[in-house]
Amino acid sequence: MNSLIDTYTLNNGVKIPVVGFGTWQTPAGAVAKVAVKSALSSGYRHIDTAEMYGNEQSVGAAVKESGISRHSLFITSKLNNGAHDYQAATAAIEQSLKDLQLSTLDLFLIHWPNPKPFRTDNWEKRLQETWRALEDAYRAGKIRAIGVSNFRKRHFEILKETQTIVPMVNQIRICPGDLDTETISYCQQNQILLEAYSPLGTGEIFSDKTLQALAKKNKRTVAQICLRWSLQHHFLPLPKSIHEERIEENTKLFDFTLSEQDMTTIDQLDGIVGYAADPDTVNF
Repeated sequence: MNSLIDTYTLNNGVKIPVVGFGTWQTPAGAVAKVAVKSALSSGYRHIDTAEMYGNEQSVGAAVKESGISRHSLFITSKLNNGAHDYQAATAAIEQSLKDLQLSTLDLFLIHWPNPKPFRTDNWEKRLQETWRALEDAYRAGKIRAIGVSNFRKRHFEILKETQTIVPMVNQIRICPGDLDTETISYCQQNQILLEAYSPLGTGEIFSDKTLQALAKKNKRTVAQICLRWSLQHHFLPLPKSIHEERIEENTKLFDFTLSEQDMTTIDQLDGIVGYAADPDTVNF
């Protein structure tokens, strides 16, 4: 890996840039547009959004105004938790395409496997029907790749009962101190690429003394150390920021390598920024 435009290959052959720009918690409107334009100017070609973020229209406008060829970009969105059945998911995909001003999405994910509104209403069947909607949109050419987010092994096993297409991506929270080894191993064994959201632990990670020491040793920032660690594990990190200087800083990951000892030291961190929410008990 030498740059932001280097790629991983998904299990259906689609190429995906090795680092994406996240837009979670980025307010719609001018803030989101400026952030996405700054990311594109800094070399990002992979932009990640979601229906739940409420900023798809702003992301789409920024992409269009950037003037960058659509062929050069990789755009991801995710399904709203209120759209867990076949018809609702199908309609939601169409709405995302409209809001993003796209004819085709590069990647679309089921955002959460077991949303609270459907938790006591045969959620497993709803999940299977939702996945079928993604499969059909994929076959129709509306989405180049399909996947999931916040899934654990048990959720994949539910999909396997009826799926005809294996998910290509699982986007989960991965950062130093929060490694769900069971889920990671399952995905790796099944050729499902792991995308790492909150790879900087939503900012809490910067106060960790071990990471500060590694940053000093390697003459890098804590953010760069965390993102490089993610890449060396062959995860796909999705850093986010609304600050131009930090957006630029997070692109400088390809002119250094963490030693095996450094990687082991980071791997041994545990719980320094808490742990990912349980998808079967989240309150939304």
